Amino acid sequence: MSLVIIMTSGLFVGMVLGLQGYDLLQRFGSEESLGTAAALGLLKELGPVVTALLFAGRAGTAIASELGLMRATDQIAAMDIMAVDPMRRVVLPRFLGGVLSMPLLTAVFIAIGLFGVQLVGVQFLGVDQGSFWSQMRGAVELGDVREGLIKGAVFGVACSLIAVFEGYNAIPTAEGVGRATTRTVVISAVVTLILDYILTAIML
Repeated sequence: MSLVIIMTSGLFVGMVLGLQGYDLLQRFGSEESLGTAAALGLLKELGPVVTALLFAGRAGTAIASELGLMRATDQIAAMDIMAVDPMRRVVLPRFLGGVLSMPLLTAVFIAIGLFGVQLVGVQFLGVDQGSFWSQMRGAVELGDVREGLIKGAVFGVACSLIAVFEGYNAIPTAEGVGRATTRTVVISAVVTLILDYILTAIML
């Protein structure tokens, strides 16, 4: 359910990046490098970070509110009574789903974002298509792609863990579920930005 949001956001982030990047590079006579600048920005920073923030706001809140509601309606307590482990039956599948989907959503965001940059830069602003793609292929290395996917995976673990923790430990009231959902978004956003700096510093 996060895919449509990721694709729409990736397209418009890429289009804005194309406009801003072209305006900046044109001042130095380097507008042909738009593809390189956009690709590196999307791969190393914008793709993983924005995807994680959108994931936390869409999937993270859904996970937290669902688990919180199960806690509030005593469904988790009923599982304990029936000797069904709620951690294995309810929490683990949602956690693994978030961990596995984040790198894939990051890759989709980056691909759609690059299409948006190409749409604005080449089709609207007149950047040479050959230079756009050739300079991008020459400058982008496998390590840049790996960095983006590693960040996406780490952010997926962090955001999913925060969501299931907040939901599972929510106070069993309507107010408690609301607070758990709010905390999921806030903590996930802050942790994502902190981890982004730490990972960037390590990888550089």
